[in-house]
Amino acid sequence: MSGQTVSMKEPVCLIENDSDGKLRVVRSALDILDKIDQHVVVVSVVGLYRTGKSYLMNKLAGERKGFALGATIQSKTKGIWMWCVPHPEKRDHTLVLLDTEGLGDVEKGDEKNDNWIFSLAVLLSSTLVYNSMGTIDNNALEKLHYVTELTEHIKVKSNQRDGEESSEYLRYFPSFVWTVRDFTLTLEVDGRPITANEYLENALKLRTGHSKKDQAYNLPRSCLRNYFSPRWCFVFERPASGDKMRRMEELTDADLEPAFVEQAKEFCDHVFNEAKTKTLKQGLKVTGRLLGNLAETYVSAIRSGQIPCLDNAVLALAQIENSSAIERARAHYQKGMADWVAYPTETQEELSEVHAVMEKEAVAIFINNSFKDEDQKYQLELMKVLQEEYEKICERNYKESQKACESKIECIFAPLEEKIRDGSYMTPGGYKEYCNDLKLATSEYRSEGGRGVKAEEVLKEYLERKASIGQAVLSADESLTEAEQRAEAEQARREASERENRAMEEQLVVQERLRADQQRTYEENVNQLMERMERDSRNAIAEHDRVLQARLKEQNDLLQQGFDDKAHQMQREIDALKGAKAQEEEKKPSFMSTALDTVGTAATLFLPGILPKVGGMAVKWLSKWF
Repeated sequence: MSGQTVSMKEPVCLIENDSDGKLRVVRSALDILDKIDQHVVVVSVVGLYRTGKSYLMNKLAGERKGFALGATIQSKTKGIWMWCVPHPEKRDHTLVLLDTEGLGDVEKGDEKNDNWIFSLAVLLSSTLVYNSMGTIDNNALEKLHYVTELTEHIKVKSNQRDGEESSEYLRYFPSFVWTVRDFTLTLEVDGRPITANEYLENALKLRTGHSKKDQAYNLPRSCLRNYFSPRWCFVFERPASGDKMRRMEELTDADLEPAFVEQAKEFCDHVFNEAKTKTLKQGLKVTGRLLGNLAETYVSAIRSGQIPCLDNAVLALAQIENSSAIERARAHYQKGMADWVAYPTETQEELSEVHAVMEKEAVAIFINNSFKDEDQKYQLELMKVLQEEYEKICERNYKESQKACESKIECIFAPLEEKIRDGSYMTPGGYKEYCNDLKLATSEYRSEGGRGVKAEEVLKEYLERKASIGQAVLSADESLTEAEQRAEAEQARREASERENRAMEEQLVVQERLRADQQRTYEENVNQLMERMERDSRNAIAEHDRVLQARLKEQNDLLQQGFDDKAHQMQREIDALKGAKAQEEEKKPSFMSTALDTVGTAATLFLPGILPKVGGMAVKWLSKWF
């Protein structure tokens, strides 16, 4: 997906506390996100205060300065700060970096606020970085108690039951990276070298006991294992001496320990290459504008004392985004037609060709920016909107053609009008002269360009008004016998009939083209709808696969660690995931057929030119996909 992005010179506050201590979204930050049409990769960093979170985020932004580092024991970052930059690796993507307020700040002492900051970081990011100092031990995991409380601060469904399967959270939650700073241990277990990832997974192993102490030990580990997949770990040596550490913003890589510089590079490379596009349920990819709406939706729920509900947020966003998608598509269509149509067009086909291009682009804009369009309600509205816009343009084209033709007639037939006024034709032989002048003027008019789609109709109407004058000139011409006058009158009627036929043929060509336009409109919408539904279905199945593989891996780990009972209990969840995937695959043809029938039946109300029995065309379109 290509689109607009921004490149911020420095971070801005996205979410802050107001004077009452409540969280609120900063309007100026939303305005920045609103300009980003590209898909976004959102990386949030969380962790205890004064652990060096901001340094990592500055490295990801490719800058030494930006997020405040500070050199004292006081926390510098308050709320959630945002920095948007073009993604260094993913084309047509924007990297959104979110640096969060340090957790456990003794000066602030607000545990509730910390929980909401942590929850918002989880909700908004596609990759969550947890930053800590020293080692991953039980003390470090106990400090990460925020993860054990996530289900108290985030709901997947409005009617969610206690103990909702963790797979529901896996659909929404980001990947997880644990960064361990000032790490001094050797990555080794039982004399065997291990990777940082293995170090993390080893630290997350559960105890087999059932005592309260064992349950407390297992709780944060189980939550991390159940809610976040995949997981990675990076360890960092101390970057420099204590004196240099107080001047981190002034230092270059040359001033830091080479091992730390290399470790920081490996971390950044991992994020650039592995951090995924932010998605919602069923693989819906998030743009900057949608991310801003998400932040507003979640913070609004928190401010009102509610628990953010993921499914409800998606439904609310769908209404906002789908309505916006219609307006964006309309605006693109209007601008394109205004830029490319020169009135009057010489033919209806010329106008139709521009309409076809701009309509296709408008439908694509809607398709790419809409989601959860139940019963294709919004797409049908778009079809109606674009048809109305096209009708307005056609009406203007008719009027401009009328004006152009009348202007040309006024100029070309001016000498004939002058002779009529001074009575030049009211003499013997005058009728023949009148007919010759009329024929010459008519021929000249028809040879002129720029007349548009009503050329023959306007000419016919003009000459109809002159018929009585021609009859008067004929009656006054004494050089013609009675028989000759009858013959001339008959010739005049034949010529009038010919003009009538030419005008009717002209309008029939226009009407036939308009009917073809409506048929093409339907087919274009159906084609793009089918492509979108096919893409959505693939995304939904891929999501099922991702979650299923994560649960199968966790089940296997439990079996290897001797937790047979837990592994057996997980089988119910795994079976449910397999069933959901099978249902998704089975329902696709019938769901697409229903969507086609809905679009076809409703479209006949405002596209009367489309083929009858549109619903029966479902077989034709579905055969392209199955």
